[in-house]
Amino acid sequence: MALEARRLRAARMLAKGMNQAEVARRVGVHRQSVSRWARQLERAGRSGLKRAGRAGRKPRLGPRDRERIAQALKRGPEPLGYGTNLWTAVRVARLIEQECGVQYHPGHVWKLLRQLGWSCQQPTGWALERDEAAIRRGPELKEKPKESGEPSFSSTQAG
Repeated sequence: MALEARRLRAARMLAKGMNQAEVARRVGVHRQSVSRWARQLERAGRSGLKRAGRAGRKPRLGPRDRERIAQALKRGPEPLGYGTNLWTAVRVARLIEQECGVQYHPGHVWKLLRQLGWSCQQPTGWALERDEAAIRRGPELKEKPKESGEPSFSSTQAG
């Protein structure tokens, strides 16, 4: 059932004198929601129930800010002094603060990037020192000097 339909159904039940707890149970919402709807109903009538209020905090970046960030992202991080052409969450957070004066935690930057149509990508390059033959052979094992009476092994390759 759509939220607006639930509110209007609840309004009909409240108008018939049903208590809020029973209305909440029948409509399938929390009693606090019915209490809020009852207050809205008193203040604005049924028209007050037709729109839900905004959920959560208002955005700290307006449409103009978002556009400035989008343009800066398209230019890339190199004009800002970074040595590579990769955007990271930390870099984007710094960009937002420089462009708009708003601090974003790097862990939350991805939400804004997704709204702007950007997605997370993994770099496609290979390490320059990559040794394909050694990778095919697998790790080489060597015996370490015995310290506790049992042989132990370690890889000669990193990682």
